[in-house]
Amino acid sequence: MRDWSGKRYWLVGASDGLGAAVAHQLSRRGVSLVLSARSEDRLKDLAEALPGRADVVTADVTDPASLERAADAAGEIDGVVQTSGVYWPFGAKEWDAEQAEKMAQVNYVGTMKLMSTILPRFTSRDRGHIVLTGSLAGFRGLPGAAPYASSKAGVMSLAESLHADLRGTGVDVQLVNPGFVRTRLTDKNDFAMPFIMEPEKAAQIFVEHMTSDRFKRSFPLQMAWAFRAAQILPDSLYYRIFA
Repeated sequence: MRDWSGKRYWLVGASDGLGAAVAHQLSRRGVSLVLSARSEDRLKDLAEALPGRADVVTADVTDPASLERAADAAGEIDGVVQTSGVYWPFGAKEWDAEQAEKMAQVNYVGTMKLMSTILPRFTSRDRGHIVLTGSLAGFRGLPGAAPYASSKAGVMSLAESLHADLRGTGVDVQLVNPGFVRTRLTDKNDFAMPFIMEPEKAAQIFVEHMTSDRFKRSFPLQMAWAFRAAQILPDSLYYRIFA
């Protein structure tokens, strides 16, 4: 079990939704926080609402120079939590090139750029904690979600590979795969969202996983089982059911 006493964590994508809820959970556990996103006003409001210390450092995950400046400003940290992401609900028949590329750039490439910033710092000292946010949508291709699902699948594969590379070192890598969480992003959906969770409940599960020694947590459990089972279905049956 992880000891949070005296720890300092950098939360990237903390301005609202799940990221802000995770900030509240960690702050209540006594973690000193560095809050990053593009919106300084939202970050300042969040910092004022937290019970513990929180510093605001704006950053754009699509800009390596911005991430480097933010990492330098954050100083010595024990871990980084990536919750940044964008989302628009569409698939092949309603393709929007600008929004599709934005999801790829923020969700996946932005995570890769964040790792390019943080990994040299953590591996050189052989100490650190990295938490990446995937999605149940990333387990297998889904109708009406090609850009988002593929961007999250990339994050999940990245986390798995980093975990494989860094096992046995002082750098710990974890992956969290939520289902539907009620945020301004899921507010865009006009379809039924089974087992949708409030951000506070999702953040509680998220941080409970961070406290553990396990690599991956997917939730809610009922949906996680369904998506894991879908991975072993033959293509003919999978697409007959899901498409």
